Amino acid sequence: MSMAVVGMIAGMALGFAGYFGGFGAFLLVAALGAVGFVVGRFLDGDLELGDLFRTRDERRDRR
Repeated sequence: MSMAVVGMIAGMALGFAGYFGGFGAFLLVAALGAVGFVVGRFLDGDLELGDLFRTRDERRDRR
């Protein structure tokens, strides 16, 4: 599935949450979507857990 389709589905889900549940539901869906994205990237192997906790200086030295 292309990233455009995934983005469209995510946008539609946020739109429905905002319309039917209000702004609080919109924020909840957006936050859970972000958490799901990070977990998915981690499980795919595209993201290391240490990348989330390194400072900027440590990331520059690593390259």
